[in-house]
Amino acid sequence: MENTLTRTRTGLRSTRKLVQLALLAAIIVVLANTPLGMIQLPIIKATTIHIPVILGAILLGPLAGGILGGVFGICSLISNTTAPTLLSFAFSPFMSTTGIPGMLKALWISIGCRILIGVVAGWLWRASTKIKMKDYVALPLVGFLGSMTNTILVMGSIYFLFAQQYAQAKDVALTAVFGLVMGTVTASGIPEAIAAAVLVGVIGKALLKVLPRVEN
Repeated sequence: MENTLTRTRTGLRSTRKLVQLALLAAIIVVLANTPLGMIQLPIIKATTIHIPVILGAILLGPLAGGILGGVFGICSLISNTTAPTLLSFAFSPFMSTTGIPGMLKALWISIGCRILIGVVAGWLWRASTKIKMKDYVALPLVGFLGSMTNTILVMGSIYFLFAQQYAQAKDVALTAVFGLVMGTVTASGIPEAIAAAVLVGVIGKALLKVLPRVEN
């Protein structure tokens, strides 16, 4: 009887996690198809979609965070394919200007980097619980660092993998690319991270009150 109850509880927890994962994935898809999800800037799309990815990593763990990051990445790929910008060659393999190598690089930036948002955020949250960090500190910190993971990986990958194409898109010298990348990190990445810190702090605190924490 005890074994049966244990299996039942385990099954219910698994089902509940799958439902929560599906709901967060649906939120990501909805955000990706509204102006609130990807805000068009002159040369790049600033995003808020990483916020449910980070929240999912906190609530459901690094694996779920990685899955949600993958959903985010696929949405980014589709967006940059159907509504391209000057930098869409770095996010969509279908917009590649350098053949198969460019396609693989674009897949890494659009999907690989976004998977790591959830993985990093999930492990950061678990580390914060291990050292018994207060939620009001840990939640904004994980939100900020999770968002910066997105910005640093994406813009860093663009710099190292697509510097020449980036220079051509901006019509600047190759030597100016580093400064432009850092300008994007400062002008877009840091405000995104601050917004993520606030939203993850507020929403995460509310969700943790009604949802059970994931067992380590």
